Amino acid sequence: MSLWERFRDGLRRTRDTIAGGVGAALGLSGAVDPATLERLEEALLLADVGPDTTDRLIERARSLMGAERGLELRGALERAAVELLRPAEGPVEFAPAPGQRPWVALIVGVNGAGKTTLAGKLAARFARAGHPSLLVAADTFRAAASEQLVVWAGRAGVEIVRARDGADPAAVVHDGLSAAVARGTEVVLVDTAGRLHTQQNLMAELEKVTRVCGRVVPGAPHHTLLVLDGTQGLNALAQAREFGRVAKVTSLAVTKLDGTSRGGAVLAIRDQLGLPISVVGLGEGLDDWERFDAESYARGLFE
Repeated sequence: MSLWERFRDGLRRTRDTIAGGVGAALGLSGAVDPATLERLEEALLLADVGPDTTDRLIERARSLMGAERGLELRGALERAAVELLRPAEGPVEFAPAPGQRPWVALIVGVNGAGKTTLAGKLAARFARAGHPSLLVAADTFRAAASEQLVVWAGRAGVEIVRARDGADPAAVVHDGLSAAVARGTEVVLVDTAGRLHTQQNLMAELEKVTRVCGRVVPGAPHHTLLVLDGTQGLNALAQAREFGRVAKVTSLAVTKLDGTSRGGAVLAIRDQLGLPISVVGLGEGLDDWERFDAESYARGLFE
């Protein structure tokens, strides 16, 4: 499938929520009556776009329709969403930069967001693209976390560095990065333990892991990817806001979008946090993720 088709398929439930509330009104052009605007607002709120972002999206869509005769509401919403989703400085790629070897990325977030699964999927894509990759199982807190990552490493066909449950995560990261340097590995993905911002001991542990990364590989970590669960809707926004206060986040990944009607939260997350979204998860399979594309995402919501 094309990128647009992947997004359209993955966002079906969210799109049905929006279209179900507005119906044929998405095909209207010209002035939009108050009753239709009210239904559109309700539909966007049901999709977890959030009140502030909903107001901003509708106002921009109306402005576009007023400036361009014949523009349908659907097209105006798509264009307004693209403007909101696309960073002014351009898209942020979750990918190794030229000259950085190894390129080190931390995968962080709360429990249950899908960090370990996503780390395995990312490693598989990098390996197939010709980037020798290594997974580091730095989640020694959750029972069987490293075993789960071993399974994903096998599926991805990449190497893994792990330790026993309860080992010091910073020590595991030190060993993993040292091995990557010695082997000439190009990409290192560090799967960290799920944690909440209120768990001060785990947040301190994450800071230690970050320091160790820079000690072994100058400039590392080169990317910190905060993974959010798309089924959490606006709750993911609250999690990201709090997490970002204690961790230097480079970009966001939003997972499980294929299983939720609350995918509109991506608009609110981007709008409210100002952080770029680089990766979205659209299914359970090894290849069921995509680099974030604002145009494809917006079309997937409204078309």
